[in-house]
Amino acid sequence: MAVRPASAEYGIWFRRTDVKDADPLIPARWDHAVAAQLCTKLANADGVTVGTVEHVMAALAGCGIYNALIEIDGPEVPVLDGSSAQYVSAFVNAGFQPLDAPSRALQILKPVEVRRDDAVARLSPAETLEIDFRIEFPIEAIGVQHKRLNMSNGSFVRELCDSRTFCLQSDIEMMHANGLALGGSIDNAVVYDDARVVSPGGLRHADEAVRHKMLDALGDLALVGAPILGRYEGNRAGHSLTNALLHAVFADPEAYRMVMCNSATAQLLPGAGVKATDLAVVA
Repeated sequence: MAVRPASAEYGIWFRRTDVKDADPLIPARWDHAVAAQLCTKLANADGVTVGTVEHVMAALAGCGIYNALIEIDGPEVPVLDGSSAQYVSAFVNAGFQPLDAPSRALQILKPVEVRRDDAVARLSPAETLEIDFRIEFPIEAIGVQHKRLNMSNGSFVRELCDSRTFCLQSDIEMMHANGLALGGSIDNAVVYDDARVVSPGGLRHADEAVRHKMLDALGDLALVGAPILGRYEGNRAGHSLTNALLHAVFADPEAYRMVMCNSATAQLLPGAGVKATDLAVVA
């Protein structure tokens, strides 16, 4: 997979270099998300798909990148170590090219909420992007976790980007027995066995599970195509619920507006001012 620079207003696009008999370009947009288990999958009008986009999308948004062409030779983005850290490191080491264009953002004007059983996702007005997430799992090593972050000025890089996806040992065994997730292992996820962390080296953060859910949320929100000025609250929310929330926002013209950011607001956007020393915190 290769991430290539793009001009202003290009947006984020995936290009399936292995597809020859259909349109290989897939826009990284909320309205191109399709049903998938345990990940975010995008599709174009020809049915060409790319899955597990959330970690690289979070890395792009967390570094303030909203214009890029991602070339990939298969249907799934590499999961690497289960976090966004390696993507962020590659972007920071390559450097950033400011574009001669104003910064735009999606401003949330009123609260919008979606529910599914006991899961809730909500966006409400705020001066910059905030993420507030709560999870609850019947696993002793996870239990109830809650974290809230202002995502300005490299917060994603310092606080979230190295947090890995997680699962149960029994889940891996079940999926492997059914021929699924054959590449999944303790090398690209935090694996729990109730009270025990199976993964070598243990956790990177005591609350790594909720941090990863926040990482996922940023990646899914990045499918807006611009930074969000608003507070995202997730309670047991997942990929599909966050996408349903974006559908609800865009279905109500009074809930949002696109704005040009002045210099003060632009400095508060996720990724503004990200530098190598931010990454050193998690290296």
